[in-house]
Amino acid sequence: MRFVLKIQTPDKKGLITQITQIIFQFNLNILKNDEFVDKENNLFFMRSEIEGECEIAILKQKIKAIINDESSQVEILPCQKKKIVILCTKESHCLGDLLIRYDSNELNADILAVISNYEVLKPLCQKFRLPFICISHEGKSREDHEKQIIEVLKQYPSDYIILAKYMRILSPNFVQEFEGQLINIHHSFLPAFVGANPYKQAYERGVKIIGATAHFVNNELDEGPIIYQDITKVNHTMDWKEMQKHGRDVEKIVLSKALNLALEEKIFVYHNKTIVF
Repeated sequence: MRFVLKIQTPDKKGLITQITQIIFQFNLNILKNDEFVDKENNLFFMRSEIEGECEIAILKQKIKAIINDESSQVEILPCQKKKIVILCTKESHCLGDLLIRYDSNELNADILAVISNYEVLKPLCQKFRLPFICISHEGKSREDHEKQIIEVLKQYPSDYIILAKYMRILSPNFVQEFEGQLINIHHSFLPAFVGANPYKQAYERGVKIIGATAHFVNNELDEGPIIYQDITKVNHTMDWKEMQKHGRDVEKIVLSKALNLALEEKIFVYHNKTIVF
C-alpha cells in the first residue's frame, strides 16, 4: 500500500523526529518527504509519501496524539486515481488538452463527465467517449441553472470539479456546495487584469509578459488561493488577439499542472494562499 501523509500544525521542536519515529514503529518506508515552516504564522507543513501495510486509522491517531493540538490537520490519503468532472463553455483548448492527457494516461484521474452550457464541445468529448451533458442557461435564472448543474454533479460524485474556461460566475451557494473542489483557470497572471477580456487590458497597458493562473474558487471573483502560474513573453508588435493566442497555450499548461498537483495531494491551503510541494 502506498499513501500520502499531510500534516499542518503549529510548529514546535522535534516534530519531524517524533513523526518519523512513529512511521518507523509501524514498519513503514518513507519514499519522499517535504517540510516547510511558515515562521510568520508559526505553522509547520509536512508531506510524506509512504509505503507499507498498516491500519491507517491507528497511525493517524498516534500522530495526532504526539502533535496534541486541536487546530492541527492530519490527513492520510491512499495513492489512487481521483475522480473529476469538467465544466466548460465554448473554448476548446483547455478541455482538449485535458482530454488528450487523459487518453494518454497522463492524468492520475478518471474523467466522469463533461458539463457545458452550450453544445459546441460535444463532438470533441464524443471522440473520447465521455459523457457530455449540456445544460443551457438561456431563459433561466442563475439559481435555476446552477440547481440543474448541481443535480447532475451529484450523479457524478467527484474529488474535483475543473472549470476549463467555464465562462460563468458561480454563486456563493454553488461555491459553498463544492468548497475546496473547484479549480479554475484564469486567463491572466493574477492579481493583474481580473474580469473580462484580460488580454485586451494587457495590450492596452503595454505589458511585456502575459500569463495564466490556476486557483481554487472562492466567493471573491478570481481571488481564490493560487495553485500554479506561468508566463510567456510578448512585445509591441502583437495586437491583443495575438496575445490571446499565446496566452491560450499558457492557460492549458497551467491548468494541467495545477490539476496534477491536486491529484498528487501536493497542496496545502491556508489564509487564502497555498503551500505547494
